[in-house]
Amino acid sequence: MHIEPGVVDGAKIMLSYATATGAVGVAAKMAVDTARRDGVGSLLVRSLITTGLVFFFFEILPHHPVGVSEVHLILGSTLFLIFGAAPAAIGLALGLLVQGMFFAPFDLPQYGINLTTLLVPLFAMGVLAQKVIPRKRAYKDVSYWHALALSTSYQGGIVCWVAFWAFYGQGFGMENVGHVASFGAAYMTVVLVEPLIDLGVLAVAKTLYRYRDSGVFDRRLYRSAT
Repeated sequence: MHIEPGVVDGAKIMLSYATATGAVGVAAKMAVDTARRDGVGSLLVRSLITTGLVFFFFEILPHHPVGVSEVHLILGSTLFLIFGAAPAAIGLALGLLVQGMFFAPFDLPQYGINLTTLLVPLFAMGVLAQKVIPRKRAYKDVSYWHALALSTSYQGGIVCWVAFWAFYGQGFGMENVGHVASFGAAYMTVVLVEPLIDLGVLAVAKTLYRYRDSGVFDRRLYRSAT
């Protein structure tokens, strides 16, 4: 989902500063609410873990340029289910920043674009989770279909944002449309894999039930919302 340098440039890139600022504001509000509920220490621990994982996902796991961007296995729904929305958002933001600062400085001008592309679908996925996952069900017990719904919404959101930036920056010429279509088709294949990874990780989480009060995991992982 790293938008290629030059796809959005000049004055047009100013829009990404505005969208990223809004996304950071929402993430900050979520972080404050999480700290009040679970404690600052728990938020910091989970955010450090998610930052390390996101950096690993971006830099170590296979990733391939396709069309206007790159196909990554981001595992946004996994981070959300295990660590919660706020730590996932912080991890995505910081992991992306660390990668850009130390390993991919050519991505830094597009940081606002990529940050928006990662965070807004995460927020939308959080809203969807409230609607499709019963309040009496802990996240460790979600079904494959719940995991598929979350993964599809997150990956679909990323594809939509990448398409938006590409069309906003380069217009609707046939070549650009083809690049966007090839990226979208390649990226949505992640949906075939991510729900299975989610269920595998959640199966492992069930064996760690004794650590449910450690502050390392999101409270909803082991408890219902009621």
